[in-house]
Amino acid sequence: MSQPTLRTARRRRLGAELRALRESAEVSVEQAARKLHGDNSKISRIETGSYRGSRLELETLLDLYGVPEQDKLRKRLIALSAQGRQRSWWRQHADALGPGLKELLSLESDTVRIAAFQPLVVPGLLQTEEYAAAIIGGCGEQLSAEEIDFYVSLRVERQGVFRRKEPPQYQCYVTEGVVRQVVGGPEVMAGQLRHLMHMNEASGITVQVIPFRGPFVNVGSAFVLFTYPDPMDLDIVYVEYLDGTLFLQEDATVSRYRETFDALRSAALSSEKSMELISSVVQELERNPS
Repeated sequence: MSQPTLRTARRRRLGAELRALRESAEVSVEQAARKLHGDNSKISRIETGSYRGSRLELETLLDLYGVPEQDKLRKRLIALSAQGRQRSWWRQHADALGPGLKELLSLESDTVRIAAFQPLVVPGLLQTEEYAAAIIGGCGEQLSAEEIDFYVSLRVERQGVFRRKEPPQYQCYVTEGVVRQVVGGPEVMAGQLRHLMHMNEASGITVQVIPFRGPFVNVGSAFVLFTYPDPMDLDIVYVEYLDGTLFLQEDATVSRYRETFDALRSAALSSEKSMELISSVVQELERNPS
């Protein structure tokens, strides 16, 4: 299972398209390398996505492969290459972040759709500061108060994706256990649940609960499916586990997660019924705050 960053995934998709074009044009690796004034390994690295070629190199190869200036495929490949060069807001924090978190932030930065399943906690993009502090502080690592504050602030900053000019569509399924597990105390949890209800009212955001007595769907663990505005319909699945993260892009694997997400839909309450359940839990917490 590969673990590409979004940028690497785009380069791989671009490289695969360039290889198909080269073979269709019956251009050898040696001929393409000579055209770029490089060696064979350069073409190999471009086609496998391990090397980010320049705009000029891309244009040169497209000319060599006979792709016309106004061809739609040419424009799509150039756009795909340009998207891989964009800098993200979180780069200012890069030195303080681990590779897995960097990749997650990269995935969130320009996705057009997020589909999430979370059986344990409220998803990070929907957490309040108080709830996030309780989660991060209880993660099992020995974090200082300053470190907890940093990661809470970062989590809140991540939620800026919903304030973009064109925010992503967001749909998530959480289990009833997520709603009923009191994290940070009754007051913090009630505030978190009210926040979920508020976010569910926003355009493009849907929160649904999978009830205890609903149909069982064997998912295994939390996951997030990201969809991008790439010309090649690039999707990536993010899976987090105790010792690390996986970033999956193989078509067959992504398709299985899409099917799983569709199965969860049949097990979940409607958005309206989900909000009724969440509201009832808030009322229980307010009646019994201790």
